[in-house]
Amino acid sequence: MTGIESAVGRYLDHLTVERGSAANTIASYRRDLDRYQAFLADRGIGTLDEVTENDVREFLVELRRGDPGHEVPPLADSSVARTLVATRGFHRFAAAEGLTTQDAAHAVRPPKAARRLPKSLPVDDVLAILEAAGAPDHPRALRDRAMLELLYSCGARISEVTALDVDDLDTEHRAVVLRGKGGKERIVPVGRPAIEAVDAYLVRGRPALVKAGTPALFLNARGGRLSRQSAWQVLVDAAQRAGIDKAVSPHTLRHSFATHLLDGGADVRVVQELLGHSSVTTTQVYTLVTVNTMREVYATAHPRAR
Repeated sequence: MTGIESAVGRYLDHLTVERGSAANTIASYRRDLDRYQAFLADRGIGTLDEVTENDVREFLVELRRGDPGHEVPPLADSSVARTLVATRGFHRFAAAEGLTTQDAAHAVRPPKAARRLPKSLPVDDVLAILEAAGAPDHPRALRDRAMLELLYSCGARISEVTALDVDDLDTEHRAVVLRGKGGKERIVPVGRPAIEAVDAYLVRGRPALVKAGTPALFLNARGGRLSRQSAWQVLVDAAQRAGIDKAVSPHTLRHSFATHLLDGGADVRVVQELLGHSSVTTTQVYTLVTVNTMREVYATAHPRAR
């Protein structure tokens, strides 16, 4: 069995002599592999044959997490990917040279780049957009105000709001049933301003728009269900009237909803449940969150809960 330090030395010599790599590249690889060796040493691993694929994956997790106790900051995804290139190259070289019987890093892939989320708006900007929905005595203005209030109050996706039927909203108990991706349903509390806006729309707006029996909550000028594209335009127009010069989309309101709740002290697990996010790593945590807890957190932290 070959010691890791000796194998790293041979790999760097290979890069220098046989590959003719630049001095900066060698220095970068040396730093990355020194950190890798230290990580393995902390795990009591001293030979290449002891390294497993899980060890390599855990190394990447540590890079992304950092080590606050030793004032080691977390690395960006791009830096983690670069370190993985050095680590995979090292293991591939060691296996090819017979220094180990396995290539422990072969199946490990670099982290995916983080998805760019739209920036959240300050609460005052959101309120300005809601106020700019239109004249309160016009049916479509009542519809637009109700829809935008509901979008922000629930952190809903635009497709979830346009898919709402009248019976999906319980104005008495201030709750709405949202149907997310894959048809998954969730019950989300609704703030009082949104309930008042929806009530005004149902009494003075929707009856003027409806042309035939339809369960749809939000209707277009022809009496049919409002489309996702039309709802998006409603928001853009309201933002322009409010003088908001930033790019605004329905997801901006959704992201603002989450940001404002977290700023208000809400637990991230509750916010994720309200948003309807699901993943393997968070599902178990979500099972600990009750509807009552969600309602309490919402009422405390959301700017438009009352």
